[in-house]
Amino acid sequence: MINYFADFHIHVGISEAGQWIKIPTSRRLTLRNILYEAAEHKGMEIVGIVDCMSPLVMHDLKKLLAEGLVRLDAAGGYRYNNKLTLILGTEIETTEPGGGRAHTLVFLPDISQMESFKIIMQQYIRNINLSTQNAHMSLAKFINIAAAFDSLIVPAHVFTPFKSIYGNCTDRLSRLLSSSEIEKIAAIELGLSADTSLADRIGELAEISFLSNSDAHSTEKIAREYNILAIKAPTFRECQYAFRRKLGRKIVANYGLDPRLGKYHRTACSKCGLVVEKKEPFVKCPKCGETKTVRGVLDRINLIADYDKPSHPEHRPVYHYQIPLDFVPGLGKVALTKLLAVFGTEMAILHQAPIAEIRAVVGEKLALAIDCVRKGRSKVMAGGGGLYGKLAIK
Repeated sequence: MINYFADFHIHVGISEAGQWIKIPTSRRLTLRNILYEAAEHKGMEIVGIVDCMSPLVMHDLKKLLAEGLVRLDAAGGYRYNNKLTLILGTEIETTEPGGGRAHTLVFLPDISQMESFKIIMQQYIRNINLSTQNAHMSLAKFINIAAAFDSLIVPAHVFTPFKSIYGNCTDRLSRLLSSSEIEKIAAIELGLSADTSLADRIGELAEISFLSNSDAHSTEKIAREYNILAIKAPTFRECQYAFRRKLGRKIVANYGLDPRLGKYHRTACSKCGLVVEKKEPFVKCPKCGETKTVRGVLDRINLIADYDKPSHPEHRPVYHYQIPLDFVPGLGKVALTKLLAVFGTEMAILHQAPIAEIRAVVGEKLALAIDCVRKGRSKVMAGGGGLYGKLAIK
């Protein structure tokens, strides 16, 4: 087996013709730029782009195929510059009878299957060109439609307070889905404000693989969270085996933010934005007196968990806290450009480059900051209410 870096949740912001697909995002977030950035700067080897059901994205994809993007035949996926594999995905919003909404990712092996899937889904979606459209159906119905295809079904950012299964719809998958429908789920995505230790406090998730993905809305955010897959080749089929832990393939590591850096980790005041870091339930904001809140992931899990401490199954891989370079205090675009010019990719800077060599490029202060981040010696101030947490170097 070979280890591959993979980020399975990246959005396309705009088509090459200038038509918006996801607002608000960066104008640089075209399909072409995503592939280039992920391969050349981020050091990813597999990416899932989750707006491929949009005809605008499909048009740009076919243009890239005419220019040399390579289809991987029966194995599924598309090869970019012999460096990166593109897995076609879409993100769909579902609605439960009680009003809760959740996002789910579906990955398919090729354009043909994505176009067939689109024919069915556009009957329920009002604007098929746009990203993450509401399908006006329950998660159960959507799963049964998607499972009729050669698909990978992955509920997205499952604990965040808005548009997720546990954050917005239910306290148990089993209240929404039958056991056969749960078995159709290939993996779940933890989201930026959770990690394996938090998710493994919920017993029904023990048999499901976990993914840590960026949910990138800009090229800069690609690979802020990612996974390492042990597979024989970077293809859709091998990813399918890894998610299901079949034939020796598996996810061997999740890399993600310290969940305290996520923008919904703790409960925050809806009015003034104060993040409240205490065990007791948030009743009244101590700063402004507001009683309305944006509930944090940690606080939600504390409320619904089966266990006080995580119960990790034997198959669960190690979760590594990975601080993206754009979180490092003082590391701006100029310094990052210098580092990339010397070391090639962000993965090389984060994992391989000797600190002495980093120091020679950007100086003592930034080298120390990167070293502290690598070793987990930075102080973290928790995020909440839509604002990311912050780092302070000790």
